[in-house]
Amino acid sequence: MKCPRDQTELTIEHHLGIEVDHCPTCNGRWLDHHELDELESTVESTAEERRATIEFGERTSDLKCPICERKMTVFQYRAYDLELDSCPDEHGYWLDAGEEGRVRDIIEERVKGLARARDAEAGWGRFLNGLRGKKKR
Repeated sequence: MKCPRDQTELTIEHHLGIEVDHCPTCNGRWLDHHELDELESTVESTAEERRATIEFGERTSDLKCPICERKMTVFQYRAYDLELDSCPDEHGYWLDAGEEGRVRDIIEERVKGLARARDAEAGWGRFLNGLRGKKKR
């Protein structure tokens, strides 16, 4: 399989326990469709915390899928400032150098944000229950 950026032959590597195709020239990585979820799961979280639409603001990419040769789609990953390329036939995702770290950072940020939201909601519920208790007197 060849790199969609520079046509270098991709090599197989184990990255964070996931077997991915790596470009030794540009340091990009090809993740099969299910491997993006595996990358996200390397961050301590639950599937529920990771569940959400991951593709926003789609447009046609200049890159071709290394499997089927179709033009890929560029999208904003989880509506963050990170653009990834994906095969329209769901063969996989192309991550440029460093983007796998950004994916992990985004998941960590999302997990922390959901935890804060749960804590705030629980606190608000306790506050409201306290007000209801005072009215009964």
